[in-house]
Amino acid sequence: MAFQNNLVLMKLKKKMILKNSKIEGIVKSTSKNYGFLETNIHKKIYISSIHMKNLMHGDRIKGYVNFEKKREMFYPEILIEPYLTKFIGFLQKKKKKYFIKSIYPYVRNIIFCNSIDLNLHPCHEGDWVVAKLVEHRFKKNNRFYAIILKFIIKKTHPLIPWYVILERYNLQKKSPNMYSQKILEIKTYQKNRQDLTNLDFITIDNKYTKDIDDAIFIEEKNSQNLILTVAISDPTEYIFQHTPLDKIANQRSFTHYLPGFNIPMLPRNLSEDLCSLKPFLKRPALVCRVLINIDGSISFKNISFFLAWIKSKSKLSYENVSNWLEKKGTWNPENKKIMTQILLLKKVYDIRRIWRNKFAFIFPDKPEFRFHFSDTWKILNISLEFRRIAHYMIEEVMITVNLCAAEFLSKKLGFGLYNVHLGFDEYNAINVCKFLQEYKIYYNPTEIMTLKGFCQMRRDLKKISNTYIQYRLYKFQTFSEISLTPKPHYILGFPVYATWTSPIRKYSDIINHRLLKSIIKGEKNILKPDTSIITQISSQKRKKRLANRELEAWLYVNFFNSYNYKKKIFQANIVNIFKNGIQAQLLKNGAFVIIPSCYIYHLQKKLFFFPERGMIYLKNKIYYRVSDNVKVYIVKIVKETKKIIASII
Repeated sequence: MAFQNNLVLMKLKKKMILKNSKIEGIVKSTSKNYGFLETNIHKKIYISSIHMKNLMHGDRIKGYVNFEKKREMFYPEILIEPYLTKFIGFLQKKKKKYFIKSIYPYVRNIIFCNSIDLNLHPCHEGDWVVAKLVEHRFKKNNRFYAIILKFIIKKTHPLIPWYVILERYNLQKKSPNMYSQKILEIKTYQKNRQDLTNLDFITIDNKYTKDIDDAIFIEEKNSQNLILTVAISDPTEYIFQHTPLDKIANQRSFTHYLPGFNIPMLPRNLSEDLCSLKPFLKRPALVCRVLINIDGSISFKNISFFLAWIKSKSKLSYENVSNWLEKKGTWNPENKKIMTQILLLKKVYDIRRIWRNKFAFIFPDKPEFRFHFSDTWKILNISLEFRRIAHYMIEEVMITVNLCAAEFLSKKLGFGLYNVHLGFDEYNAINVCKFLQEYKIYYNPTEIMTLKGFCQMRRDLKKISNTYIQYRLYKFQTFSEISLTPKPHYILGFPVYATWTSPIRKYSDIINHRLLKSIIKGEKNILKPDTSIITQISSQKRKKRLANRELEAWLYVNFFNSYNYKKKIFQANIVNIFKNGIQAQLLKNGAFVIIPSCYIYHLQKKLFFFPERGMIYLKNKIYYRVSDNVKVYIVKIVKETKKIIASII
């Protein structure tokens, strides 16, 4: 019995069991030469620098564990799946041999490249390429070897960050360019539409906007009602379903707005010319006309959709209209008719805003950070920009007619492409109520899972103005999605919501245009869109979001590398708490910085991080939490990982 309980024997048995059993996991590299194997249960086992030379970060491998010097050591035996197959990198030259340095920050290996490829793909040291790993060092020849598949951009080109990131996410770099202008111009004027060219439609956009997709006309019926007429550009007049151009628009799904420029979903000669509602030019439009009651409510019984010709009477800018309404600057409407339209638009905004604040919910607005570039694409500055009254006026009108479209499609067809947000699921509704109880705020989980209860809760919490509570609620909410059937949009506070006001920029709006037009024309057996369209649009939306995030991180690193940030103090807002650090956003320019625990408190072992609560404790007291404002300074810029490391003062 004593022999069985012998500690030495037990340790020996444990070692033998581990040594004889195979373990599978993912390789995780470090800033040093060694690494770790992360298993499915998130256990980390040490991999020595000798073995890491033959492995890459992200490789899935299998092997065994041994004990050496009182430490678990992993010994790889089988490469199950390499992390890299097709990848992006730039060329390096050493001792007359070419190598490819991967863009992926944790892949530190330099991959050998055959010089013959450079004859097939003319490129030089520093140029960016797409390559394919054809030999892994762990498998054979004791080397990593790749072939070049595609040249991306030269090392001297100023748009390297844009092209590399777009290539990584397989997003287009240029606008499509295919259609016959002559045929389309003849065809479009043969259509039978209502003639509204005599009405005083106006457009309000940014000063340099070319793809103008909405025009507005308002008339005051009496002291109790306003008639809102919104004309939306009609690209479906030119783009027929299943044609090559339609397939391109489907594949792109969105106009991609990047710092410095945009990449249109449609050919520019469509989006910025034939389909653009330019002033004084006759244009085909899909029109919504609706009665707005004086209390701001929509008279859903008085909604009509129809096809028309319109002619905008003035292209106005957000800046000028805002200045005029706020009595700033020297700009004035060019005539009384334009002035009347602006004032009526302001009236619609005022009464609709009151109604939404009372019966729905208006989400807090966030400022935008705009990059300013020189002619050679050097970042001159990053400015903080807030939306102004004219932006809100146009937004309110677009929300109103999107509501009308959702209601119209729901009643007439029962399907379409709807923007959906379902608030909290059952599990998180319970957690939200428990969380709010800590602040003596009491709600019932069943209640806040209803649209009415959710909106009431958000309106109540908005009055409290506790930014920490607002930050925490974001973590509990479900994600927005697209649905073919009508469902509520809890964040906006509407029982149903569908967009159709940006068909030049969004393929989902093109689909809703086609459905609306099918109803208008009295077509029978209108087909429901295929579910595959949701997958396509969601995928493109996600890739766009990730690409923008990575591009901005790269641009911020470039900006600070050329900016004298040393000895400068920045105000920052804590946006996330990790297991051993903080993510914060600089209020001046929007850059995200990482603050490791060693730069939070000098005795970092006394800090306790609770990411799930968004808090850091020191000596049993809250030390920091998400939403806190802190003063920081930048410690270093890590160009390879595109990270800015900062310290709290």
